[in-house]
Amino acid sequence: MLEILVILAVLSADQVSKALCASWLPGLTGGSYTIIKDVFYLFYTENRGASFGILQNARWFFIAVTIIFCTLIALFMIKERKNLHRLMRLSLSLILAGAIGNFIDRLFLGFVRDMFYFKPINFPVFNLSDTAITIGATLLILDILFFRGKDVLSSFEKRFSRQKKDGDAQ
Repeated sequence: MLEILVILAVLSADQVSKALCASWLPGLTGGSYTIIKDVFYLFYTENRGASFGILQNARWFFIAVTIIFCTLIALFMIKERKNLHRLMRLSLSLILAGAIGNFIDRLFLGFVRDMFYFKPINFPVFNLSDTAITIGATLLILDILFFRGKDVLSSFEKRFSRQKKDGDAQ
């Protein structure tokens, strides 16, 4: 249940924020709105590539990769549901929600709508889906390195190896 709530909340917030910014920001002078002067801005842009604008115009590649990636995560979460603790379920749900949020844009618009700009480090413009993926990936890495995540992966690896050996023996 946690997973579904997180995914729906992130997707809703992501799509609403993208729609609002896409309809409002382009009409402003310079297409941007200052949140904190010289620090944080809303700045609408359309990204036809991946993170940081790499691989421009590879829409169908990203669509295919996202379908495969999301399917694998969803199947893992369903199959391993009993073995996954709350932090791992949360982190995977955030990653999945972010991937689906950007997938929706790519599939229906041909680009991903980005709007948050952090000026002090000239960070590329990003959106809530990107934020969910980043937070989810960070939590997953921390979980695997320092918490119960390494036990889950170790258990999964042992069961997978055992199933493979059993399958090879037949």
